[in-house]
Amino acid sequence: MPNPSPKILFVCVENAGRSQMAEAFARRKGLQASSAGTMPAAQVNPAVVQAMSEKAFVFNMKKPKMLTTEMIDAADLVVTMGCSIEKVCPRPMLEKMNKKLVDWNLEDPKGMPLPEVRKIRNEIEKRVEELAKNQQCRLRLVARFEVAERILPNARVR
Repeated sequence: MPNPSPKILFVCVENAGRSQMAEAFARRKGLQASSAGTMPAAQVNPAVVQAMSEKAFVFNMKKPKMLTTEMIDAADLVVTMGCSIEKVCPRPMLEKMNKKLVDWNLEDPKGMPLPEVRKIRNEIEKRVEELAKNQQCRLRLVARFEVAERILPNARVR
């Protein structure tokens, strides 16, 4: 049976903070997740590395990744972090994303002190939790429809 879990792509400009945190929390929740940036930084924000280590994540080896059209094509859902991605993302990429785009409108932790980065981290964790709960409900519905189809193969679900 194919995995009905959607592929989630978290995107921001530098892929050095918010999108990296969102990917990590989503993977911990068992979601298929990746992250990328339109203009990746050289490294993950050190304050983000520290804030995530407080939640038992090891970020010191993570590297920001460049957003590709293949990543967008493979994703079922694209979550942007609130950065002005439309200013730095090529129009063809934006058009592909718009069909499956959600913007979380989060502050950028770049240059912020650790207490502020923690607040952003906690908000991302909360939103990923909500996303995971919605995903679990969706998976239960899919499973119920599959059972119904096996029991009543000629029935139509409307």
